[in-house]
Amino acid sequence: MSLDLINVSIINPKNNSLLTSTDKGLVDSFGNIFPIVNGVARISKLENYTRNFGMQWNKFDKTQLDNENEGLNLSCLRFFAATRWDQEDLSGKSILEVGSGAGRFSKVVLEKTKALLYSIDYSNAVTANYKNNNKIAPDRFHLYQASVYEMPFPDNSFDKVFCFGVLQHTPDFDASVKALIDKAKPGGEIIVDFYPIKGWWTKINAKYILRPITKKMSHDRLINLIEKNVDWLMGLHYLLHRIGLGFATRFLPICNVKDSFPQSLTKAQVREWTILDTFDQYSPEHDNPQRIINVVKMFERYGVKVTFSGSESFGKGMSVSVVRGIKTNIKKIANGF
Repeated sequence: MSLDLINVSIINPKNNSLLTSTDKGLVDSFGNIFPIVNGVARISKLENYTRNFGMQWNKFDKTQLDNENEGLNLSCLRFFAATRWDQEDLSGKSILEVGSGAGRFSKVVLEKTKALLYSIDYSNAVTANYKNNNKIAPDRFHLYQASVYEMPFPDNSFDKVFCFGVLQHTPDFDASVKALIDKAKPGGEIIVDFYPIKGWWTKINAKYILRPITKKMSHDRLINLIEKNVDWLMGLHYLLHRIGLGFATRFLPICNVKDSFPQSLTKAQVREWTILDTFDQYSPEHDNPQRIINVVKMFERYGVKVTFSGSESFGKGMSVSVVRGIKTNIKKIANGF
């Protein structure tokens, strides 16, 4: 990895010293070394609470990637619906992506824009992202394994920051939002999407009833359990909808099969997406949905003027809960007012 083509400084987040590229990895002036494994600099501990996501995204490394030959563009539709960004306006801009997974949105940024993308994930999913996307635009793609709380970039570095489908899986939602805002330049834009709390009924379903058990299971055992039961659960899910009892599907230990996937998927692809999404629901250590108004308050608390909060629609009948805002006051963040 060469740091010559990077326009954002890369630092050791523990002491803020600059990192330089050597044969051993990225090294700071104190001799601390961050190894490069499978093409990616590892700033964080290799093993942490996101191990399930490392397994998930290396197993299902291409499942959610857009594929024009197969008519799949869900990631692109979701990305531009959530951001409302203009592709041409992003040329030369520095963008930070937090929580890249296997790189579904990294791929969109690299293929659809000329932006400089800096991407992190706390899990070993970065291995899958590197394999999927590094060849698209290696001079514009800078990928690191790092925690949202210890990112290898100085504060006030990025024109744009986005974090999709990740915040609810971090230990402290509020602290994670602040970490995103810290990295944006004054005047920079921060955009997040997340699991919403829509009402008292949000957590009354099989997912939140069973998660205290499933998140403690070995990941191999959990994925095997899902794979063995997915077919009859899918069949029952569809049956309940056909007979007018769709509301009862919330008590099935399976993701929302009917409304969550592109209609262009084959039966085999629907099965694969179902296994992936069900594992994604039941395996994480943390799952903390939020009310949109509370996320708005977090933005405002840390010096961001909110420009949009609500639901953005994309595809056919799909939507995400989004908050967008502009960082307005660097002192407000520093003083914690």
